[in-house]
Amino acid sequence: MSATSAEGAEGREDAADATAGGTAATAALRSLLELPAPTSAPGLLGATIAGKGVTLRITEVEAYWGPTDPGSHGHRGMTERNRHLFGRPGTLYAYRSYGIHTCVNVVSAAEGTSSGSLLRAAEVVDGGPVARERRGDGVPSAALARGPGNLGQALGAVLGTDDGTSLLDGSGPYVLTLAPGLEARLAAAPPAAVVDELLSEDVRPGVRRISRGPRVGVGGTAGGASFPWRWWLTGDPTVSSYRRHKCAVD
Repeated sequence: MSATSAEGAEGREDAADATAGGTAATAALRSLLELPAPTSAPGLLGATIAGKGVTLRITEVEAYWGPTDPGSHGHRGMTERNRHLFGRPGTLYAYRSYGIHTCVNVVSAAEGTSSGSLLRAAEVVDGGPVARERRGDGVPSAALARGPGNLGQALGAVLGTDDGTSLLDGSGPYVLTLAPGLEARLAAAPPAAVVDELLSEDVRPGVRRISRGPRVGVGGTAGGASFPWRWWLTGDPTVSSYRRHKCAVD
């Protein structure tokens, strides 16, 4: 077996382990992902994505909503390159950034809609040596999956191979799992209401557990205050720095 084949088999085993006995959790995650990305994205914070020898805890996300979002890859409609962004909720949509980095998105909302949450940063909670081998020995632990390109590299994501696979049923190389405690909350209340609750929680008086702001590196109005569609866990050391695009407009 080649190294690539072995890694793929390992990823499928990781995914199968992650989904074992997870029917209720998967149903709760599906209910969250039925919502458009600008609503569902904050609910992915604290979730884990596992496969190919690593597990990452998501700490920063950005939402892209094609129907009304000029910053979305799907704003002008479906193409061969972006077609998986229009897929079923829970599909992995990958794209290449700057011709180098593979970036990972979680598709949500109704199939055919063009709705995705970009995974911008995460903490490596398992498989640190594997992530470090992919990222380099000199990279600090908090920076292993800081930034969407670095996150994709830490995951070992491969454009054209992982793009379009399911994050829910164990058939693909990765499995997405809700943050602890969120399954029960989604079973007890509508998903949009649960997300509103998450956004109102404080880590200490006057400081929200989840922060929000404009998206990173997006030009025009899509990168300005009209689209505050980036969320992150307040104070988490793995979160990336905000860099406003020079052509962003408020």
